[in-house]
Amino acid sequence: MYSLLAMLAAWRYLASRPLKVCHCEPVSILKPIAGLDAGLGANLRTFFEQDYPRFEILFAVRDASDPAVAIIEKLQREYSRVESRLLITGEPLYANAKVYSLERMLSEAAHDLVVMSDSDTRVTRGFLRAIAAEFQDPKLGIATCPYHALAGPGLWSRLEATGLNTDFLSGILMARMIEGMRFAIGPTIAARKAALQAIGGMNKLKDHLAEDFVMGRLVSEAGFRVILSSQVIEHHIGGGDWKETAAHRMRWARSTRRSRPLGYLGQVFTMPAALAWLLLIAGPHWWPIAAIALAIRFTSARVVAKSVVNARVNWALLAFEDLLAFAFWVAGFFGSTIDWRGRLYRLHADGRFELMAEAAPGYVSREADARQ
Repeated sequence: MYSLLAMLAAWRYLASRPLKVCHCEPVSILKPIAGLDAGLGANLRTFFEQDYPRFEILFAVRDASDPAVAIIEKLQREYSRVESRLLITGEPLYANAKVYSLERMLSEAAHDLVVMSDSDTRVTRGFLRAIAAEFQDPKLGIATCPYHALAGPGLWSRLEATGLNTDFLSGILMARMIEGMRFAIGPTIAARKAALQAIGGMNKLKDHLAEDFVMGRLVSEAGFRVILSSQVIEHHIGGGDWKETAAHRMRWARSTRRSRPLGYLGQVFTMPAALAWLLLIAGPHWWPIAAIALAIRFTSARVVAKSVVNARVNWALLAFEDLLAFAFWVAGFFGSTIDWRGRLYRLHADGRFELMAEAAPGYVSREADARQ
């Protein structure tokens, strides 16, 4: 039933399209940067090349020695007609370094409509026009963009992309259909400054790991509309070994469990493939029901991924990913620490987190792998 409803949710999303004509109000694009993502130059270039009359791009790095600075400055020279600035923020003053960068950039942003976008994303030339059209609704506070996850090299990256393009996307569409958008998702969010000020600014999010989710919830509670944007972006996933992948997915699972405890428990109903295999183990004579469940689940995954984000689904990877996702879901019920960029943090029950230990000697991040 969940898989069938996910297809309905996808069709309902596709049937809701925004106005095509907009007044093209000026936009500030905020880009927090930390190291070299694979393809960083190509990612950032798509924001410089927007077919839009007036916009600015603000970049924030922790220190001037960040290797991304050279790429940013090269693009600034190449696109000198685009207004852009680079901020050196220094060490963050609280746990969430991304939120600290966004807070600094938001204070410098010249325009009311802002787009907060991670460094591993790419957009079409008409992205800002579509966003501005959606924000002609005066009650709209946040538009959060769905994304097509594109895998980097390696099996683990391909599995993660498969899960994002199927399970994660289906969950968002289902939430939108059943209760409406009361949350936001990274890696690209557009917002009104007034909506962010109404919740107490970015400082309100400084101790939350899932700052995007909390931002959307607070803006919704403040009386603004939150929508799933019509604009699908590209999210480029870097390569990584099993250890990095496991740490990333455990961080995600533990954060999700604390951000939305009942929703996390209910995820068991979103895993028909894993449940079908458990059914077969419990009683092989139930194979017809298990086979039907698997067929519906695979069909739903393909329909959702292809129709919404234009992603292809590899059946073998999907079958493996279904079992892996179930295992991480179970593991997410245990433990309260996370590893993020080589630093160890403790997660609290309300979703806040605090630094426990700095990066271990010899730690090499995924960004460092990209540089090599």
